[in-house]
Amino acid sequence: MATNAIDQTRRMLSLVTYLRERPGAHVQDVARAFGITEDELISDLDVLPMCGTSFRGGDLLDIDTDGDRIWWHNPDDVAEPLRLAADEATALLVAARAVATLPGLRESDRDALVRATAKLETAAGESGAASSRLSVTFEAEGGVFADVDRAISERRRLWLRYYSPARDELTEREVDPIRLFAVGHTYMEGWCRLSEARRTFRLDRVAEIRLLDAPAAPPELELRDLSAGLVQPAAEDPEVVIEVGTGGRWVAEYYPHDRAEELPDGGLRITLRTPDPASLRRLALRLGGDGRIVAPPELADSARGAAREALAAYEDAV
Repeated sequence: MATNAIDQTRRMLSLVTYLRERPGAHVQDVARAFGITEDELISDLDVLPMCGTSFRGGDLLDIDTDGDRIWWHNPDDVAEPLRLAADEATALLVAARAVATLPGLRESDRDALVRATAKLETAAGESGAASSRLSVTFEAEGGVFADVDRAISERRRLWLRYYSPARDELTEREVDPIRLFAVGHTYMEGWCRLSEARRTFRLDRVAEIRLLDAPAAPPELELRDLSAGLVQPAAEDPEVVIEVGTGGRWVAEYYPHDRAEELPDGGLRITLRTPDPASLRRLALRLGGDGRIVAPPELADSARGAAREALAAYEDAV
């Protein structure tokens, strides 16, 4: 059964409650109750003893199995009221905020996590306020990396639900993987059957992944030289300046740029280079009220013209 990190985390949290109420439960019965294989259950049980109520390594779950039955030796110790030190509260709040931004998380789960985070922040006091100045970026490389690596070695096609920050949407697509590589983040290069073109996918934006039985058959392509980075604008490429509001700050992450300056309203003034400035008109249309091209002037005028044409076409259609 295909799964992702979010599903596995949700299952393991439920597993803790299930095992507490059923001491000595049979492996076969537990696997059947959760709709997973016995091997998947054993894999979960290998992880659970690393979890507990302390970030310092104490009060961990003492769970083991003899292959037939599962025993939890310290459920009462772990059930004691949780008391967090300042550093533990900070770490938990930072992690909770990061998880709440993951693509693929159900809205009901996201809302519950946000409410729990707010309560924890209130209880943590000054520690909670300090944590708001920290952030983390998840690399969903565990299961996703393993599945991609397996697909490449077995020459199998992949099905993905992939998050695109440029469109703020999840798309489903089939991909023939070509290679894995790391340039700041970890990426998969592959032949996308949706766009019928070579595409690059960041692993931490893969919300769900599944190996297919269909063989991977990407066309013969010359591998790009990535020694200078994923995107390599040249020094002689024209310079473009874009100003974005808070809703367009993703542009600085998605597009390589020379600099990004903070604006008083929480937005950014982004300076970048591109061999084809006209291609950024599409970006300007996508940003809408969240951004505009400032320079060069002719590109700004062209983007405004494209926006007027798009609006006129929409009004005619309506």
